[in-house]
Formats: sequence, structure tokens, C-alpha cells
Amino acid sequence: MQHFLTDSHNHSIRLYNFETSMKKLISFVLRKVPRKYIQLVSKPALKITGLFLRGDNVTCPIINKSYRKFLPYGRVNPRENALCPDSLSLERHRLLWLYLKEKTNFFDERLHFLHVAPEQCFMKPFEKQHKDKYITGDIESPLAKVKMDIHRIPFDNDTFDAAMCNHVMEHVDNDIIAVREIYRVLKPGGWAIMQVPFFSPIPDKTFEDVSIKSPEAREKAYGQDDHVRLYGKDYPDRIRSAGFEVVEDDFVHTIPADLVARYALPKNEIIYFCKKTA
Repeated sequence: MQHFLTDSHNHSIRLYNFETSMKKLISFVLRKVPRKYIQLVSKPALKITGLFLRGDNVTCPIINKSYRKFLPYGRVNPRENALCPDSLSLERHRLLWLYLKEKTNFFDERLHFLHVAPEQCFMKPFEKQHKDKYITGDIESPLAKVKMDIHRIPFDNDTFDAAMCNHVMEHVDNDIIAVREIYRVLKPGGWAIMQVPFFSPIPDKTFEDVSIKSPEAREKAYGQDDHVRLYGKDYPDRIRSAGFEVVEDDFVHTIPADLVARYALPKNEIIYFCKKTA
């Protein structure tokens, strides 16, 4: 019995040391390695890590695999139980996956779909659903099909049935122009989902100052050193200024608590469903 307890204790210590090391490593990589390089190596590297985390406490609905827990994720104070090691989904991605399945026509038909700054967790299943109508675009990502600047999207007016652009607007020079471009390339009646990060306490108005240029000053002002604005409660109105009808959907609050825990979903994420008027 004593031998069993000792083995169990040692196993717990090894797991703790592994998780602590991963937390430090992920934080370092996110802060120091450019995104385009992370995208090239993260999937095979983390897939190995996933073998050590398999269990039945949490599930990634995108790939339907279960784990003892997800990996931590974040630049400064990594969030516990956030990153799926196989799909590379985060809390917000898993929520969006459920939203697309339950609240949109995304999986009901083949759409001409524009995915700006595509997240790896979505790319394979999205392409499987929409085939060559699934278009990925990014200014630097080696994974995107089209190299593009969101301020000048290289497609004609009224091209796409739907679009997705998540955690991009906080990085671009002019988010209003970027939103107008997404509006322009959508067909009348088309829709987009455009999520941005919010940092508590959320200000009433979005704050941006072009004189703030150093990484240190940007991190202090905006919460992250590669952000150029701090979004406030006026974010949906900024989207509406381009012509969109915006539904601020608290979808996560309609999901049973046991599933919120099972999928490790964000507790208060609002989904901004934006429709181009017909």
C-alpha cells in the first residue's frame, strides 16, 4: 500500500512539473517567436504533448477527442485548461464551433467563405465542408491561400456568402476600413463573425493612440505588445458604422453548465454576428 501511495505521489509530482514547464514554455514562445513561425511548428510539437494529457475530463468538440485537461495558454499569466494539443483550439474557438453548428447555416450548405487570419483548428474541417469555396487570407501566415491586406481585400464586391475574422482588428492600422472591406466583399444578406479581445475593466470607448509605438508602451496601454487599440463597449457600434446589422449573442449562457465545463468554454464571451442588409 505504501508503495502504491509513493508511486501515486511521484506521478502527481511529475505531472505538476510537466504542466509548470509547459506553462513557462508556451508563455515564452508566444512572447518571443513570430506568429508565422509558431504556425509552422506548433501542430506537430503539441501533438506529442497531447499523448501525456489524454483522459476523459474535457473534450474538444472540433475533433471529438478527450483529455485529462487542456494545456495552459497565454503570454503573461497563462490560462489553465485552455489549449487543445491536437486541434490547437482555444476556449473561444470551441465556442464558435458550437455556435456555427447550432446558430448558422455554416454546416448546412456549401458557402463561399472568407476566413481572415485562419485559425489552424478550423482549417481542415472548414475546407472539408466548403471545398474550393473556402478561401483563407492573411498578410503573413504561411498557411493562408491568399496573401492579402485586410485594408484592401483583393476580391470583388458581393463575392462571399460569409466571413470570419477573429482577433485581427486589434492589430490593424485602421479597423473601420477593415470592417468596411469585409462588408464590401460580402453578398447582400451575407454574414460575418468578427471577434476581438477585451480586457477588464472594459472601457466605455475604444482607446487608440498612434503615438504609442514601443512594445512596452503598447502592452501597458492595450494589454499586448502587438495590439494598436484597446476595445471598449462601443465595439459593436464600430461594426455598425460600416453598415452591418449586429447581433450581440450571449450564446454561451444558453449552453448547459456541464457542457461549458466539458468543452472548457469561455464564461462570458459575446459573439458578434454581423449581417449585411439585403
